[in-house]
Amino acid sequence: MDTLFEALRAADEKAEARRIARDIEHEFTQSGSAAMDMLLKRGRNALEAGDSAAAIEHFTALTDHAPDFAEGWHMRSVAYSRVGLYGPALADIERALSINPRHFNAIYGLGIILEEVNKPELAHEAFSRVLAIHPHHEAVTEAMERLDPEIGGRSL
Repeated sequence: MDTLFEALRAADEKAEARRIARDIEHEFTQSGSAAMDMLLKRGRNALEAGDSAAAIEHFTALTDHAPDFAEGWHMRSVAYSRVGLYGPALADIERALSINPRHFNAIYGLGIILEEVNKPELAHEAFSRVLAIHPHHEAVTEAMERLDPEIGGRSL
């Protein structure tokens, strides 16, 4: 993983960075257990179908049975966020990042929640941390462009 993260930081082109990021994201989803991978898949399918409650149930089962699997916590935070449960979402992001501090999608999710609860300076800081890991993260670049005028270039 260290080699992939170094390559991601050093990538010159967006296409190359997207490819490397996909490789890293694929590694994030590998629990080491077929049963846990199935829970992850079912939770993601439920999210895609718009059934956040079912997604939360699947991801809760996943985090109960694989508490050291960061992606389970990250995905449950996404499901909680979709139903406006920001407290539990933040707790799950904290847990995911304690397991995998370089989980750039979890940090991005933190920024989105902070932006949603009207904490633009903190959101900007979270997005900056994502860019330190993944300089070509397109959604973060867009978020930074959205936040820059709001925080007025103030130092954090």
